[in-house]
Amino acid sequence: MNERAGIWARFTESRAFLPCAGFAAGIFAGGVSALYRLSLQFASDTLGHALTFIRKSAGWTALWFLILIGLAWLTSLLVRRQPLIGRSGIPQLECELHGKIKSPWLSVLLCKFAGGFLCLLGGLSLGREGPSIQLGAMAGKRLSRFLRRDGEDERVLISCGASAGLAAAFHAPAAGVLFCLEELHHTFTPRLLLPLMTAVLSADLISVQVFGVGPVFQFAPQTDFTPVLYLLVVPLGLLLGVLGAFYNTATMAVVRFLQDKSGLPVFVRLLIPFLTAGVLALCAPSLLGSGHNLVEQAAAGDYLLEILLLLLVCKFLFSLLSFGSGAPGGIFFPLLVLGALIGCSYGVCAVQLFGMETELIAAFLLLGMAGNFAAIVRAPFTGAILLFEMTGSVHTLLPLLAVSLIACATADALRSAPIYDSLAARLCRAAD
Repeated sequence: MNERAGIWARFTESRAFLPCAGFAAGIFAGGVSALYRLSLQFASDTLGHALTFIRKSAGWTALWFLILIGLAWLTSLLVRRQPLIGRSGIPQLECELHGKIKSPWLSVLLCKFAGGFLCLLGGLSLGREGPSIQLGAMAGKRLSRFLRRDGEDERVLISCGASAGLAAAFHAPAAGVLFCLEELHHTFTPRLLLPLMTAVLSADLISVQVFGVGPVFQFAPQTDFTPVLYLLVVPLGLLLGVLGAFYNTATMAVVRFLQDKSGLPVFVRLLIPFLTAGVLALCAPSLLGSGHNLVEQAAAGDYLLEILLLLLVCKFLFSLLSFGSGAPGGIFFPLLVLGALIGCSYGVCAVQLFGMETELIAAFLLLGMAGNFAAIVRAPFTGAILLFEMTGSVHTLLPLLAVSLIACATADALRSAPIYDSLAARLCRAAD
């Protein structure tokens, strides 16, 4: 027995321990993230079936609104029981890594899982990525407790779980590593990098077994960007930087108003976006949920410029309301959708003004997604690599990097704080 303990003690002190533990964290976190992704697919399918019924009669419509009230009430119970599940979960994770809060892993994992499912079932404009990152982090924390690790080792395993959660959510292992380095730690060390890489590797293996090897989006622009086309990338990056700064300001204003100044109970705050989703289900169902189908339809050229701009404004307002209410869900994917609508509108204008090929519209849509992410989150390399992995479009990798850097620099010049940093600072102040 003592000999085994000695072997284990030597192993935990070796350089191989954290990469091996990271691999295990990736399996655990990747499994949780994959299960969460499957549950959200079920929620999305159920919502789609419900939408076909509610238009048939006033009775079905009334029943759906009663169901939405029930979903809001159940979600409010979860948020009141575990306040750390509110919104995306990434600011909570940043505070955890900086030692400002201590998350009870089991309570957060179960409540976040259920809360995210209820919100997507109701049609709120929220994403799966933030919750997947938080769920993965809690899985990593559970592993660290099992291995009896604390301090820096625990923070590494939490980070491994977070990276694995993002990798499994989007089949994007490289983006999972970069997000952790760019956004969560703001630093790069070999001691952190190797466990992150083994974690996303094992998580992606699980994701591939469940969802296949295909990219998240089924369009991949094949346009080669000439020097002339790069001239159009610059104003798009500037535009995205300005709009990203505005998005951050508007989001924080809505969060402060609904949570601090309105005085509304949690249930009432959550009821507002749920009832709004019920109204949109009757008049604009494409705005419901994270917006994956909206991106695919825009890339296919299904919308006129006027419709794209209208969808952009409505999706922006609904996303603000959904996220600002404190509902469990992320802004990661909705802000990608907003960027897609901006980029698509820009591409349509470029085609109409300069007579270029319509295939460029999908390319500019992709650039809009990466640039908007970079401007809002302030993680340009993560944004570019994430969109590359989500589409598999090799032709747009350099333009993705260019537009991301320009958008990020523009938002910095406007002195707009990154959205997750602003939310984390707010959470840390409340914890002190």
